[in-house]
Amino acid sequence: MAAYKPFEEVRRIAVLGTGTIGASWTAYFLARGYDVTAWDPADGWKQRLQAFVDNARPQLKAIGTAVESEGTLTMVDDPATAVSDADFVQENAPERAPIKLDLYRRIDNAVPATTVVATSTSGLILSDLQDGIGFAERLVVGHPFNPPHLIPLVEVVLGKATDRAAAEWAHGFYGHIGKHAIYVNKEVPGHLANRLQAALWREAVNAVAEGLASVEDVNAAIAQGPGLRLALMGPHMVFNLTGGKGGYAAMLEQFGPPIEGWWKDMQKTPALTPELKAELIAGIKDEMGDRTIDDLEAQRDERLIALLKMLKETAA
Repeated sequence: MAAYKPFEEVRRIAVLGTGTIGASWTAYFLARGYDVTAWDPADGWKQRLQAFVDNARPQLKAIGTAVESEGTLTMVDDPATAVSDADFVQENAPERAPIKLDLYRRIDNAVPATTVVATSTSGLILSDLQDGIGFAERLVVGHPFNPPHLIPLVEVVLGKATDRAAAEWAHGFYGHIGKHAIYVNKEVPGHLANRLQAALWREAVNAVAEGLASVEDVNAAIAQGPGLRLALMGPHMVFNLTGGKGGYAAMLEQFGPPIEGWWKDMQKTPALTPELKAELIAGIKDEMGDRTIDDLEAQRDERLIALLKMLKETAA
């Protein structure tokens, strides 16, 4: 079992893969004062990464994440070089097991013996990625939510070969750098948060498929309703308050039976037929109007920053 480095001694982080998730992680680590060595195989990645970091910097300052002395960014052309002196590795390769396995083999002999490697996979089973990998016991899931430089959540999952101490180290390190890490106690496709999100989206798609509401009104049903509460408290705590002074017990007694009936009516899984896909896409285009994806991302981040600042100011 490896002796993992104290959090205070972590200085350099390797980021492998600098697409949307990896670039966001890079911006976050730099803002927290860590030196980052980044690698990506795509053409033009260095310019895109620098642009993302530059754009994220004022956002991270606005929510109080950035420390006084920002870390230094180094970009290299080989993944083994990137990890060779890393105290922690955050891997963000595409969500394809063969691609990740190939990358792990390329860095296998270069990862320092006490360095934890975390994969940002949003739903792959970690145990499927560990066979034949020398650092398998130090490989964990460290799944963020997009965009990682703003959203606090990180899901930590162990694989069959993962050293429990490595997972505990990763969980603790994420907390040390300002993230809210949770353990997912079993390996399931999609981990936890994505499964919750997928269940809600299933009903959102069903609502359109069954003619219950338009795409725009389905969005409003969440954004202008329960989504506001869910941004403040999780579903169990929200329903705890639904029970009034009687709390969760009263809620389960009063609302449990009818909700069980709703669940039975929610068993249908929609088929994403070409016709349904076209209807969903058309509905989104109508709601977007003249706004571009860039416009929507900017609006999302602006509102996220305001929400995070409010939550921080009102934290108990």
